[in-house]
Amino acid sequence: MKRFHFIWALLLIINAAKAQNYTIENIPASLKNRAHAVIRDDKTIIDMRSPENVLLSVDKAVTVFNKNGDKHGQLVLFYDKNTAIRSVKGEIYDEFGKQVSKFSLSNFKDESAINDFSLFEDSRVKYYIPQINTYPYTIVYHYEIRNKQNLIIPEWRPVPGFDVSVEKSSYQFISNPTDEIRINTKNYKGTKEELNVDKQKAILWKIENINALKHEPYAPNPDIYFPSIKVAPVNFSYYNFKGTYTDWQGLGKLSYDYLLKDRRALPLETVWLIEELVKGETTDRAKAKKIYEHFQKKTRYISVQIGIGGFQPIKATEVDKLGYGDCKALVNYMQALLEVVGIESYYCVVAAGDEKTDLMPSFASMEQGNHVILCLPLNGEPTWLECTSQDAPFGYLGSFTDDRWVLACTKEGGKLMKTPKFEAAKSVQLRTGELSLSKNGAISGKIETKFTGSQFDNHYFLLKKSPTEREKQLKYLYDINNIEFASMAFDVDTEQAQFTEQLAVEVGNYAAINNGKIVFTPNLFNVKRSVPAVRNRVLALDLKRGYVDVDSISFKLDDGIIPVIVPKEVKIDNKFGQYELAIKMKEGKLMYYRKLEMKDGQFKPEEYEAFENFVNEVANNDRIRATLLLKQ
Repeated sequence: MKRFHFIWALLLIINAAKAQNYTIENIPASLKNRAHAVIRDDKTIIDMRSPENVLLSVDKAVTVFNKNGDKHGQLVLFYDKNTAIRSVKGEIYDEFGKQVSKFSLSNFKDESAINDFSLFEDSRVKYYIPQINTYPYTIVYHYEIRNKQNLIIPEWRPVPGFDVSVEKSSYQFISNPTDEIRINTKNYKGTKEELNVDKQKAILWKIENINALKHEPYAPNPDIYFPSIKVAPVNFSYYNFKGTYTDWQGLGKLSYDYLLKDRRALPLETVWLIEELVKGETTDRAKAKKIYEHFQKKTRYISVQIGIGGFQPIKATEVDKLGYGDCKALVNYMQALLEVVGIESYYCVVAAGDEKTDLMPSFASMEQGNHVILCLPLNGEPTWLECTSQDAPFGYLGSFTDDRWVLACTKEGGKLMKTPKFEAAKSVQLRTGELSLSKNGAISGKIETKFTGSQFDNHYFLLKKSPTEREKQLKYLYDINNIEFASMAFDVDTEQAQFTEQLAVEVGNYAAINNGKIVFTPNLFNVKRSVPAVRNRVLALDLKRGYVDVDSISFKLDDGIIPVIVPKEVKIDNKFGQYELAIKMKEGKLMYYRKLEMKDGQFKPEEYEAFENFVNEVANNDRIRATLLLKQ
């Protein structure tokens, strides 16, 4: 009986200690400040005993303060035939540290990890979303994952994002004493520890008491300021693909010699078709353009995640037969078509996305890229192709892959290349319009807008829409009450990568009529939005892409309107851009002219206030109203 009481008392002490650990009052006040969630403790251990047996072990406790922090309390685990989830268990505690529930792998939802455009992919995902409506709460979990490869080692990102603080976090990498590894450390201010674990060598990184970083508008890429650790073994094994690399040259060579080898053979019928297609063309560029346009008509993009963990493209013969493929397969197929007529091209791996993300020049690793594009050297005039698009102009890369370092896989080895940058002066939205203003306040007429450079994509997507959907999207884009489109037409100049939109518009009750006056805003179509105020800014101001907008609109006035206004002219010129505005009467018409040039670049945090003032001044001028008299 005494033994029973002792054990019971011991359990009570353990539970009380655990409850005390997860009470909210134990979190330092500085970590609660501006935080939606706090990482209470996070221990990650990577045990690479062999290239084919890498164990990931994670113990983590997260306190969630509000609905915005819920995503940090969710657990998402991917698995496939090369990755096995060995175990998962966890508990949830209330704000006083009392356990309210617990969960295991049986409580997870299991779904395919593919999207609607994927085929043949065996990747799946298990996820757990706590059904908690009372805040704050703390979720604690432990899981183990076994990987049969060591080509891609999970990196450490102890701060998962904005508005999250970290009380404690650590990352330990264990390997054999003879294993060679490369390490990239970014924004880590601590000192790594070297340990011995069961006669294995181990390296430990840890951080403590990192306050939440508030999200700020126009912030740089988060990779620049959040800490991370990347580990890459020199010798690797992946789906029976074994090799050694230490830099991008070596990784590109491996990809060319192994992943891309013997993948570009074509049926003889296709070879003859391509040879016949380019007859009469005298330059490689003209031949490549013709082949690309044929390729776009024949193929479509669909994700096909097979072949050495998704890194190896399906063969060109398969794409030729089926007419579809993922980015890897389509690039490989386009290369095969170009080889028919002796045009060299490079298979290029890129970190695609709206955020410009470079492959790290000083540290090569397989997982940094997520997309493949094609580069044609063309005698020193590189031309880039997006092979997943059925309608992109020849030589045009959009903002998904612009201005970043990519890996070109060539027979000589890998080399880093930079994709083209959209210069502000060439990223133009040029709008002209001839409108009529009636004495009852309605506006009607025609407008034409040309989009080039980074702005080419602004409305280009409308080409793929039905007439009904186009009208719906245009109403959303222009955001003008009572606007209707009597007609719409679109044209693409593939040589200049220019998209032209022609619209006949009608806007009822646009102008206000009061006391013998008619008042309206001449700038219907391009009003700059103001930016939020940010005091005590911490992060740099990052203007990622510059551009130029020019609007020249004339208004023919109804006979019932007296053509007299007070002319208005505004000019602003500073480091962030230039703005011009002119409103005047000419030959009986009201003429409205607006030009805004926004520059790209990074600026110091303390310069944000000046940027805010500039943009808000532009926004205020964009809303200037013109007042005209009505004939009595």
